[in-house]
Amino acid sequence: MAEMPKATSQQLADEFMEAILNLPDGEKIKQCIQCGTCSGACPTSHLMDYTPRETIAALRAGMLDRVLDSNTMWMCSSCYGCTVRCPAGIKLTDVMYELKSLAMKHGVRPKNVTTPALQEAFVAEVEAHGRNAEVGLMRRFFMGTNPFDGLRNLGLALAMKQRGRLSLGSSSVSPEGQRQLKAIADKARGG
Repeated sequence: MAEMPKATSQQLADEFMEAILNLPDGEKIKQCIQCGTCSGACPTSHLMDYTPRETIAALRAGMLDRVLDSNTMWMCSSCYGCTVRCPAGIKLTDVMYELKSLAMKHGVRPKNVTTPALQEAFVAEVEAHGRNAEVGLMRRFFMGTNPFDGLRNLGLALAMKQRGRLSLGSSSVSPEGQRQLKAIADKARGG
């Protein structure tokens, strides 16, 4: 597959802001008062390069590159705690989804963050079989990141297999189910 031409920083920032402002209540991002409630409500903010509050500030300041180069959006657990508690009604979880979508679309990957590779492996596995098979998922993931990590985890996989917690086989959904899944995926991609 041909590599997409890289968008400029300004093109990415414009595309992102347009996507956010087109979300229901997306314009509320402009009403952030930087109270920090989102960061206090976030169970994973301690793992993030930038807290949710800092992320909103950076986005409003036009610093999309800083946000995309961080692990922040990939650490979001989608618990909606920030969205529920935000006094301005900002749907920060939706903002995080838009950031992930933009990053995946343009191939933006922060250093030392493997979550995008796991997401791509999961999607590829589901598209191939109509469901997630753990062994196939992990094979795709480790081959796309570090095959030696896969070897280091082999003992864990065998222990899980012995306890009946891991199936080595994979099965596919019916051809009709795969057609339906493809139609759903195409629709979700805007096709």
